[in-house]
Amino acid sequence: MKGIKANLLHVFGRALLHIIVTVLCKTVRIELKNFTQIKSYLDTNRKFIIAFWHGTMLIPWYVFRGNSIAALVSKSKDGELLNRVLEKWKYDVVRGSSRDGGKYALEIMVNKTSQNSSVAITPDGPIGPALQMKAGAVILAHRSGLPIFFVGVNYKKSVKLNSWDKFEIPKPFSKINCVVSDAVFIPKELNRKEISDKIEDCQTLLNNLQKEALNIA
Repeated sequence: MKGIKANLLHVFGRALLHIIVTVLCKTVRIELKNFTQIKSYLDTNRKFIIAFWHGTMLIPWYVFRGNSIAALVSKSKDGELLNRVLEKWKYDVVRGSSRDGGKYALEIMVNKTSQNSSVAITPDGPIGPALQMKAGAVILAHRSGLPIFFVGVNYKKSVKLNSWDKFEIPKPFSKINCVVSDAVFIPKELNRKEISDKIEDCQTLLNNLQKEALNIA
């Protein structure tokens, strides 16, 4: 009987997860810095790639909800929970990662951009190392010609989970600072070595945005 009750509670919790998460996000105060350029892309329906670290992803997902952006989500059990939330937030979810089906998922994302879709990626997911950029976002920008916008995020008050990415859940009614980069373009004529250098540059840029967000009062 206890097992049945536990399973029912688990199913019930999964069914209500998007409601709980949405209500939580509605309570927080989000301040966006350097948002003008990416907002102009949203307002004029121009397409782009957006990238943010896995541990900070909850609020960026929330900020950009409702825009039918293609989202790359892992095939793990945690990915399934995220999938349920993102579908409710009107993301076009693609399942896959560098660990499981990554090459196939990247091809799908390239096809999404060719179909005039924006794309969102957590470039250190799904298993890390944290704050170290994998190639996917830069390769996608290189192949599609779309700009990348990076987002640094600081949760003023949060609960950090004991996970590889130290995933953060904001406390109700707390403040979150998000700092958005200018558009970053990856020229199509770059060779493999130059693309590798760009990945390192983008990693540094995103980590610097994190530091900038942390320093905002």
